[in-house]
Amino acid sequence: MSFGYKQVIAVRTDLKMSKGKTAVQVAHGSISAYLKTKKYYPDWADKWISEGQKKVTVKVKSEEEIHELAEKARRLDIPFAVINDAGLTQLPPGTTTAIGIGPSLEQNIDKISKELPLL
Repeated sequence: MSFGYKQVIAVRTDLKMSKGKTAVQVAHGSISAYLKTKKYYPDWADKWISEGQKKVTVKVKSEEEIHELAEKARRLDIPFAVINDAGLTQLPPGTTTAIGIGPSLEQNIDKISKELPLL
């Protein structure tokens, strides 16, 4: 039986970031969460890569929602990375912008993010 792997990246919409800034924050979230997964669950990371790196981007409305997602991932033992901006362009330094979660089994990612709207 084959299981699919995916990653989710949630980005804050309340910050009103430009499209380019949003894209960069999503990229930071994806790469950072992948590196954590590669460190702690290398099999998950390798399977995700071999399956084509399925990822989904979703919207959240606040920093609190980012931290709620982090707690859900922590409870399910799925690696994640909260992204805080360096503050060089549009946002103050340290602003929490996004979270990357996984990759992990699709059904586990869905337990965390299934209810969130797509970006």
